[in-house]
Amino acid sequence: MRFVRTIAGMLAMALGIPVLLAGAALWLAAGDGGPDDGFGARLEPVRTPARAIVVADVAALLRAELPVAATGSTRLRLTARDTGGPAFLGLAPTDQVRRWLADVPHSPVGRVAVARGPLPVRLDPATAGDAAAVPLAQTFWVRQGVGSLEWSPAELDGRSFSLVVMRVDGAAGLDLRMAGELRAGWLPGLRWALLAGGALLVVLAVVVLLRPARPREVVFVVEPDQVPVLAGRLGVTSLSGLGRQPGPASRPERHLVAVGSAGGRPRAAIAPLPGRRPADPD
Repeated sequence: MRFVRTIAGMLAMALGIPVLLAGAALWLAAGDGGPDDGFGARLEPVRTPARAIVVADVAALLRAELPVAATGSTRLRLTARDTGGPAFLGLAPTDQVRRWLADVPHSPVGRVAVARGPLPVRLDPATAGDAAAVPLAQTFWVRQGVGSLEWSPAELDGRSFSLVVMRVDGAAGLDLRMAGELRAGWLPGLRWALLAGGALLVVLAVVVLLRPARPREVVFVVEPDQVPVLAGRLGVTSLSGLGRQPGPASRPERHLVAVGSAGGRPRAAIAPLPGRRPADPD
């Protein structure tokens, strides 16, 4: 039984400590975030001679680089400025963006790596073309903004949408400074669940591992002439009648010695077997 409790306590401790540390990490991360449990990050400067930069499939990019941002209760906010002022940002169905920019030089975004410090943005080579494009004149945008854009993945309804960033007038040559912010509605509940679950597992492990074992009582059946030797080995020095040699008619066949612990100190008791009573000496 003690072995089973030890294994159970070790398993609870092995599970509880990582869960508790994960909850503490989320708590510390929330302290560094903005209001409403938001987390912000700057992107590295983006420079291209093209007229626009395009994320061909926003949902696919989020699943690959930041899976937690693809949940429905998460909101994303992107800000962008060019050397001439706030830039245009727009979300539109991928097929319509592709047709609109078919002859417009643009740079597809290959990757936005999640890392410490400014997030690296990798651009694929700009497409060829010489057509002009003014974003504010288009009507297919489902979300648009100048300087900033906010949306939720749940609003995309599983369809493929593209993100376009360009100058308001559609001029060529971009030198963008961008930043992103993520606000997760599920973060507070997850944080408290990890902290409470980890603490409960650790406390349970401590109780199981440190629970004292119940004292056991051992009964020895020995010959009468072995009682003094056994009593000496047990550290018992004063027993009435210990070692007395009764006569043949009154000699009990065996003695019972009960050994246990009381108050943390050893104790022993010696008595004749039931049904046997030594006779009084002559």
